[in-house]
Amino acid sequence: MIYLFYGSDIEKTRAKAFEWIAAARKKEPNLAYARLAREELTESVLEDAALSGGLFVRRLLVLFDDPFGNMRDIVSPSSDEGLTMSKHGEAQDLLEEHLDRLADSDNAIIILAPKLALAKARKIAAKAKFAYEYNLPPSAAKPVRGFNAALVNALAVRSRERLWLEIVRALRAGDAPEMLHGLLHWKARDLMDLSAGRQAKGSRPWSAAEARKLSLSLIALLQDSRRKNLDLAESLERFALSI
Repeated sequence: MIYLFYGSDIEKTRAKAFEWIAAARKKEPNLAYARLAREELTESVLEDAALSGGLFVRRLLVLFDDPFGNMRDIVSPSSDEGLTMSKHGEAQDLLEEHLDRLADSDNAIIILAPKLALAKARKIAAKAKFAYEYNLPPSAAKPVRGFNAALVNALAVRSRERLWLEIVRALRAGDAPEMLHGLLHWKARDLMDLSAGRQAKGSRPWSAAEARKLSLSLIALLQDSRRKNLDLAESLERFALSI
């Protein structure tokens, strides 16, 4: 079954999605949870998400984080990484092709898609069990993008000390490491867009190549945390001090 979170209010949409996930995991502790970025979407991943859990896990809870983002194609399609990050939105097409299977699944499939185009929103909402829309009022000033502005700004200006401090503060305030990782990876992709979309006057903290490397390193960090059973919170602190 699909649960869609979307709308122009990026901050509220992301916050509400992670609140829903936290409540679901508390209500059903045996849920196996995974957060997947758009770069990780493949045919086999989507098929696994639609299947039922295994012997010891009855159901899965899978978050697709911003699968329809408008990231510019700045990677070479000939590279291994580029195969999943480019080619005219293959990941987006795959997800749309699997909507019926995901909707029919017993697993909880959360699609977190701030600023989702209206046509796509209607298509997914029609197949979702619940669709939650959070929009800014028409007169609202343009917000700082993100849930934790201090965190994403520290990454944007490439301040390892500030980033480490904001991660520690957020963890102490009770923010889930998965949520912080999702926000940092979203900002890394945003930096890729900014670097590719306009020519900077003078130097910028992140070049296009560096922003791409940053995004890939965050994906690797999350994958290592899953495969090697590492503490994601500690991994994020080490990451902050390495930028």
